[in-house]
Amino acid sequence: MSAFQGGHFQQFIERARARDELVVQPRMGFGALTQMRAGLERVAALPCAAIGTITLDSYTRVGDYQSALQCLNSSSPMNGFPIISHPIEAVRGMLDGVYGAQFPIQIRHGTAKPRNVFQRLAALGLDATEGGPVSYCMPYSRLPLAEAVSAWAQSCQVLAAATEHPHIESFGGCLLGQLCPPSMLIAMTLLEALFFRQHGVRGVSLSYAQGTSMAQDFGALQALRELAGEYLAGAHWHVVVYSYMGVFPTTAHGARRLICDSARLTRAAGCERLIVKTVAESRQIPSVDDNLDALRMTADVAAGELTPIDPASAMYYEEIVFEARRLIETVLNLHADIGVALIQAFARGLLDIPYCLHPDNPGRATTRIDEKGALRWGNIGGLPLPRASGWSANGPGISSSELFQMLHYTVNRYDQPLH
Repeated sequence: MSAFQGGHFQQFIERARARDELVVQPRMGFGALTQMRAGLERVAALPCAAIGTITLDSYTRVGDYQSALQCLNSSSPMNGFPIISHPIEAVRGMLDGVYGAQFPIQIRHGTAKPRNVFQRLAALGLDATEGGPVSYCMPYSRLPLAEAVSAWAQSCQVLAAATEHPHIESFGGCLLGQLCPPSMLIAMTLLEALFFRQHGVRGVSLSYAQGTSMAQDFGALQALRELAGEYLAGAHWHVVVYSYMGVFPTTAHGARRLICDSARLTRAAGCERLIVKTVAESRQIPSVDDNLDALRMTADVAAGELTPIDPASAMYYEEIVFEARRLIETVLNLHADIGVALIQAFARGLLDIPYCLHPDNPGRATTRIDEKGALRWGNIGGLPLPRASGWSANGPGISSSELFQMLHYTVNRYDQPLH
């Protein structure tokens, strides 16, 4: 028996943490059973600490299992794995001999109503998935937030009842992450983790998307780990960093630099897991080989010397931990049921995701990239933050040209020729 508590996924993370080794993970999903198994087997064969991913297809994400089945029957290409449309025994056979304590697998699904997906992964003996009532509703669906919260509450309860050691990673730290100030990402991932726990899921992970400034990101990850220690004491939690999720560099050297920086950041901040992008990201859906190359590259970088961090990160840490704590406490004080509190917070403008077009998002808060490359609040809208947190309380909005420039800030910086 392992000395660590939890299922395969959590124990794998804990063993790697004890070895001081970063866990790397691809985003990978294929429609055919043979193709999915082959991809998992190749990731499992890597010499580094790697976790498998089964990313579901777009039909399954919206509950259209019939269209997914039609694709399978006609051998049409799919953009992920239809875990419900495949016969369960066939999926068990695909996992047999691959999935286990030495190679856990996480189901990544993208659905605002995950009950059927959770039931299937529990029936398969899998124990790890991700998402959240806000993070898989606001950016990806038009489902009313109240319906998503209710669906996620029921789904978490189903998973907790059917799985001995369920683990859910909150996607809240990736909400339009390329243009969302770190304090909102931190508040959302922690609030979703608390929501999971309230509904019976004890094992949680907290996400954070690499942003526009290494110093700001390092300060943010310090803040996230400190707040997680306060709010999530008593059970397993860890932090997963995502390689930059916005417009990706188009040059090979730019993509490599950005991916390697995400590994340096994750390692320097003492985080346990990294979701890896690939050099081919801007050109095509990455192949298995693309993913393997990126996993090896990030594992090698993480195993090297720690990167010195800009001392400016201390200033960012202080600002971010203050803002994130204010956002979290404001929501928690609204209602004892965290789901109800989340609904009320968005309705009152106390939570507001910049540039998110969901009908339940207030849409008043904006961001800007400052002269040092850090993401700052432009307009704080109705957020419970000091006016000093934003450049303007009621100033002019962001123009389309400025938004375009912000979206391309990172790609322009990393694609510059090397000297």
